[in-house]
Amino acid sequence: MPHSLLVIDEHYADCYRDRIREKFPDVTVHTALTREQVGEEVREVEAIWGIGTQRIFGNDMVGRAQRLRWIQAFTTGTDGILALPSLKKDVVVTSMRGIHGPQMSEHAFLFMIGLARDFPRIVRNQAKAAWERFDQVRVFGKTVAILGVGIVGADLAARCKACGMQVIGVTRTIRAMDNFDRMVTYAELEQAARAADFLVVIAPHSAQTDKIVSARVLAAMKRSAFLINISRGGVCDEDALAQALRDKRIAGAGLDVFETEPLPADHPFWRMERVMVTPHMGGSSDFAPGLQMEILEHNLRCFLEGRLSDMVNIVQGAGTRLSGPGR
Repeated sequence: MPHSLLVIDEHYADCYRDRIREKFPDVTVHTALTREQVGEEVREVEAIWGIGTQRIFGNDMVGRAQRLRWIQAFTTGTDGILALPSLKKDVVVTSMRGIHGPQMSEHAFLFMIGLARDFPRIVRNQAKAAWERFDQVRVFGKTVAILGVGIVGADLAARCKACGMQVIGVTRTIRAMDNFDRMVTYAELEQAARAADFLVVIAPHSAQTDKIVSARVLAAMKRSAFLINISRGGVCDEDALAQALRDKRIAGAGLDVFETEPLPADHPFWRMERVMVTPHMGGSSDFAPGLQMEILEHNLRCFLEGRLSDMVNIVQGAGTRLSGPGR
């Protein structure tokens, strides 16, 4: 039976299909913009590519993929895939670890500067043609606590230091890293939150980090401090965050990820003045397709040649290791 794969992507599905057909003419490529568009072809495909969340990888869809041997996530995080009951242990799962540092760091900075200077208020005033001047807050000299010091956290730390900020890393394993003034463990998160003007969440969602940004952590933060989450919604207790914002326990929040996505239209986060909401777009960029294709072509070639252990960014199966561009 010929090799076949399914690409699910609302922006670049056709681009990936055309590139794969050009480089791998013997591979049948099916495309869909959303999970809802996936039809019976899923029963025959050996590989599925898409964003690594349950919005794309539903349990039923993966369960129907009877010939599935490989899943390639377009994201660094794969928690939405690995948690699926229908996912078989022998299915290789690979990620895009290593390509998202610059764009996610810039997204975090968008939130930090936008919140510090109350840019949403500036935009509202412009819409009303209201000439209203108010004091601006600079990030220079402020302290940022970065929860999760992997590739993205390290990239963000370098940018924060370049802007004259103090940087605290919150990590599972203490180690020396450039651009961090000090490191603390997850157990010391409240201490780090107490010192921070910005608490930036980049840690992956897991049993250890589920709702780790709790009511206690939020209560430890300064009233002038901001929470920024560009990781996964499940890392933060959203009910506790909403209450902290209502009570003005913290100054505001920048949120790119949520427990339920898309964020429901009636959710209070949409209408809170000191909250900036973006639709899980921190990892996307104009460079993403090209960077992804480098990994996709390498992994597909390894898959077709039966060299599964040579694939990069393996998170499940084939020896389970991280390698290649994601190092």
